Amino acid sequence: MGGKYSKLDPMEVEVPEIQALLDRDPYLHPYEKEIRRRYGCFRDLQDAIEENGGGFDNFTKAYTYYGIHVQQDNSIVCREWAPGARQLFLTGDFNGWNRDSHPYKKLEFGKWELILPPNPDGTPLIKHMSEIKVVVETREGSKEDRLSPYATYVVEPLKHEGTIYKQRLWHPPASEKYIFKNSKISRPKSLRIYECHVGIATSDLKVGSYEEFTDNILPRIVKQGYNCIQLMAVMEHAYYASFGYQVTSFYAASSRYGTPEQLKRLVDKAHELGLVVLLDLVHSHASKNVLDGLNRFDGTDSCFFHTGPRGEHSLWDSRLFNYLEFEVQRFLLSNIRWWMEEYQFDGFRFDGVTSMLYHSRGIAQGFGGHYDDYFGLGVDTEGVIYLMLANYFVHSLSKDAITIAEDVSGMPGTCRPVTEGCLGFDYRLAMAIPDSWIKLLKHVPDEDWNMGDIVHTLTNRRWMEPNVAYAESHDQALVGDKTIAFWLMDKEMYTHMSTSSDPSSIIDRGIALHKLIRFITHTLGGEAYLNFIGNEFGHPEWLDFPRQGNNSSYHYARRQWNLVDNDILKYKYLNEWDAAMNHTEIKYGWLNSHPAYVSMKHEGDKIIAFERGGLLFVFNFHPTKSFVDYRIGIEEAGEYHIVLCSDDKIFGGFGRIDTSIHASTTPERYSGRRNYIQVYIPSRTAIAFAKV
Repeated sequence: MGGKYSKLDPMEVEVPEIQALLDRDPYLHPYEKEIRRRYGCFRDLQDAIEENGGGFDNFTKAYTYYGIHVQQDNSIVCREWAPGARQLFLTGDFNGWNRDSHPYKKLEFGKWELILPPNPDGTPLIKHMSEIKVVVETREGSKEDRLSPYATYVVEPLKHEGTIYKQRLWHPPASEKYIFKNSKISRPKSLRIYECHVGIATSDLKVGSYEEFTDNILPRIVKQGYNCIQLMAVMEHAYYASFGYQVTSFYAASSRYGTPEQLKRLVDKAHELGLVVLLDLVHSHASKNVLDGLNRFDGTDSCFFHTGPRGEHSLWDSRLFNYLEFEVQRFLLSNIRWWMEEYQFDGFRFDGVTSMLYHSRGIAQGFGGHYDDYFGLGVDTEGVIYLMLANYFVHSLSKDAITIAEDVSGMPGTCRPVTEGCLGFDYRLAMAIPDSWIKLLKHVPDEDWNMGDIVHTLTNRRWMEPNVAYAESHDQALVGDKTIAFWLMDKEMYTHMSTSSDPSSIIDRGIALHKLIRFITHTLGGEAYLNFIGNEFGHPEWLDFPRQGNNSSYHYARRQWNLVDNDILKYKYLNEWDAAMNHTEIKYGWLNSHPAYVSMKHEGDKIIAFERGGLLFVFNFHPTKSFVDYRIGIEEAGEYHIVLCSDDKIFGGFGRIDTSIHASTTPERYSGRRNYIQVYIPSRTAIAFAKV
């Protein structure tokens, strides 16, 4: 990256708000030069786009230039970027699959163009839903079939047609195009995210559809009190079991769930219901597929990717983008704009950010918190600058846009503005939290849980860098692992989840701890909260997509809504608790409050107490001990009442607490607070108090 800024002494590069960053975290002072250097590279890239890319607005609309487009006069313009190709041709239904009759014309800078006049009757030569392919003549002289990188609709082949996805021209009549009726949603102060997958959101043994999700699942999500959905596996992926993380067509909404117009209706309906809609965006890597992916599009090992080992992710078995290449920047930034403007998404959860930030791709690299890890030679500047540019661009398109980083490394400044020399994300996934819960459930009896360790994991985040807290996501649900509910209750869920069955100490413990784990994560762990579809009611078993190893079964690739809808099953208790947590947060807003003040971490009693958002939260993790008149410190004097109690019978508790009783403070310092109240706190119970 060479430009006027990167040629300066880095200390001469002006970063508008760097002083605020350094004042907030003095440990960054030794790295000021590197922060300024990165910002200089970012500015160089901005300048290059303005000067050589036709300006930012034009540069980020590559999908209007590349790909296959029907014009107003019904002529068709086809353009591709294939710098390593000797020649390009277009073939398909329209020319009887003749692979030579329609050659592209070579333009400068590796671009190719083909203009197809309309038929004599004025209709387009290529009809809506016609199958097409780009034929690439390689430098070696072979002719290879490819799908356009800018294809907007690709479909799964029929069983007798093999496994290669097919590109079809998506150009429906105007009467069939979906027209958005609702505006995008303003950014919520508190973000309560429902991570979901359209395909598994059905109880039936099949792939769910956009239409079913819109009509059946969105109302459930709203009822539960979530205000944001994060849609997984929308960018087209030929291998269903990749969970959407091996993308083959970056501009195509997955056709296995329905049509582009049906996805638009889903997003529009979500907005009508007050839901922010985020897309799981995979710009960290791409599928290795050649015939229906980006790999070797122009016949070479490069094109969109680095050549050699740098271009391959050894663990993911996928290709890695060359973020320094101008056309790759155009492709990816335009991809962001495509999803925001064509489909009206409100923002993105960026997948695999750790892989983008470091040359190690995060493989076998420990991040112990030493700042050298974040500013040394192990950092991939090109990935850093691309993410800065992407976040800058997303927020320039919409002030209410939201971006979330999936990063395990904890790089300082991940969730600070680009103007501070930082990455510019709004939130970072608190990935240590679910790992910690699973580790406890796997290896430590709950009577031995360390309260201090739990609090440390939930509060260990950078000041003024918002985190998304979650007890479990899709990662913990996959086959090979277990959901929290299954770790807690396992096979007992098959026999003792009925309200009429004999009492089970395993189920009682599981339901109680499931509520406590989620509630303390929700209230203490971050500035946003995330739940994976089905976990709100303790969905049993794991998640496994149809594949050879399970005889292509859909048994584990669905959500069994019948379990929570059946009034005689105890799943309803966990579901009610989930909704109550969210609706209480709506009223009191702890997620958009300052981090909690933790006044108690009592190891022997297994008590944790803290204040946040004007509420007092008390957790008793002890398996057997209940405490009467237990003293809890609190800052503000007054009378307090219970606003949420996990032991209520509606949540599957034992009803041991009279929630109508108020507690008055005593004006005496306790646990570092000016006052205290005395409460009854039964075993394995969580209570939230608010001032009357």
